[in-house]
Amino acid sequence: MKKYFVLVLFIPILFLKCSKENYQMEFAGFVDKRLPILKELIEKEALAFWNANATGEKKYFDELEEIELEIKKIYSNKEDFEFLKKVKSSGKITDPLQKRELTILYNNYAFNQIDSSLMKKIVSLSTEIIKKFNNYRPKIDGIEKTDNQILDILKEEKDSNLRKKAWEASKQVGKVIEKDLLTLVKLRNEAARNLGYKNFYEMSMELSEQNVDEVVNIFNKIKEYTDESFSIIKKEIDSKLAKRFSISIDNLRPWHYADPFFQNVPPVTEIDFDKYYKGKDVVKLTKEFYESIGLDVEDILKNSDLYERSGKYPHAFCIDMNRNGDIRTMQNIRDNVQWMETMLHELGHGVYSKYIDRSLPYFLRTESHLLTTEAIAQLMEREAKNPEWLKTKLNISDKEKNEIIKIIREESRKKALIFCRWSLVMLYFEKSLYENPDQNLNKLWWDLVEKFQYIKRPENRDEPDYAAKIHLSQNPVYYHNYLLGEIMGAQLLNYIMKNIIKSNDYFSITFYQKLEVGNYLKNEIFKPGSSLYWNDLIKKSTGEYLNPKYYIEQYVNN
Repeated sequence: MKKYFVLVLFIPILFLKCSKENYQMEFAGFVDKRLPILKELIEKEALAFWNANATGEKKYFDELEEIELEIKKIYSNKEDFEFLKKVKSSGKITDPLQKRELTILYNNYAFNQIDSSLMKKIVSLSTEIIKKFNNYRPKIDGIEKTDNQILDILKEEKDSNLRKKAWEASKQVGKVIEKDLLTLVKLRNEAARNLGYKNFYEMSMELSEQNVDEVVNIFNKIKEYTDESFSIIKKEIDSKLAKRFSISIDNLRPWHYADPFFQNVPPVTEIDFDKYYKGKDVVKLTKEFYESIGLDVEDILKNSDLYERSGKYPHAFCIDMNRNGDIRTMQNIRDNVQWMETMLHELGHGVYSKYIDRSLPYFLRTESHLLTTEAIAQLMEREAKNPEWLKTKLNISDKEKNEIIKIIREESRKKALIFCRWSLVMLYFEKSLYENPDQNLNKLWWDLVEKFQYIKRPENRDEPDYAAKIHLSQNPVYYHNYLLGEIMGAQLLNYIMKNIIKSNDYFSITFYQKLEVGNYLKNEIFKPGSSLYWNDLIKKSTGEYLNPKYYIEQYVNN
């Protein structure tokens, strides 16, 4: 009896052990079989994307579309997806790296379980919109202008009529792509509903390991805590703008703000940061900053495309070409503070990608999440206006440095408040766009702008101004990660200041020449790649999960 009892007891145990090992081996075999094909296609896709954005040429957009469809075809394989579902539901994959690989592959496959003809329509239309954005140039009185020229007018011009023309020109592309964008939204929703989701927004959030309600709750908290503070600074800004343009506050309209979407601080302070960068090599300055904290960017810059020209993508991005060291940034640099911030920002993405542990499995050699790489990029761009950095690298006088110290806290606060209120517009508009694309979107857009940004809509205007925001078409369900990144950045900054730099001077202490900061970021944030779920990464590196209190403390209560 005793032997029989022992035998019965051990049979299931041995079976379970064998079953677990079988699942692990089967999954490893699954990855090994598909990795070479996917790796080659992912790298081809990156190159086609780069060439398309660098040249605007049709052949590269066609190539990009073709490769993207090939990748989606692999991820849409139903037998593969059923296998991944079986393995995931078994709970037998317990190795941490293998478990993360499984989660990431499962989500990629789940996202692409779409009818092939519908998928082709989505990819084709998405590529067409990118092409239109890249090749479109706004016009003022029939004369083509670059995005930089439009921004120069909105930054410097005092004539309200010319400002209005420039602002309206910045929105012209919206009319060009409106129809395609709405068709694309409906196609995305159709695909999501076919997979059992309410809409594409819900599907995208879930399969990027985020929860819609949790994100909305964070944004609602930010709104609640910033209502009063934003109202105060908005009145201050409006008062200065009204004086600058010799009009009443009631007559201020969107074109009186330097940014076409009022997502950045207007030039209403006494400090003209552009003058410090006039005639300076912002590429060299960026390189020297990163090298001073032990993050080498020379190879990134060597492969990058940095200056504007016709047909080229008019904004900026950073891309990891092969998850093995070929990282590039595409920009349209000018010698001003905006492009210094942009250089620092995009190279923040670049160093994150560069210092991911290359011994990790291929599918884990990416950032933990979009919000985590945005946190780093936004943290780094702050240096462009840092008084200690300006003193050390640009030789400003002690008097100028002290003047900047006086205003930098308030300027940083204004920047954060303005951006978070703009992010509220984007979150609620995009969420509502996918919930009901047939509503009056022109009205919805301006309802939200007035509600969150306190900007009066232009009279008698019924245009698709929302469609001029490239993220809605090219990077859907992405924009909320910018604010979540700011929140994570504030949490990282709190940890760095308290535990590494050991200072409470959040706004004037530079990271420049602080190798210990670079080492912390390399080891705690970059190196793990996506081997950790994003909130686990935040907890491991700061001691707690994502917490908006540090953002509130630094930018609202301070």
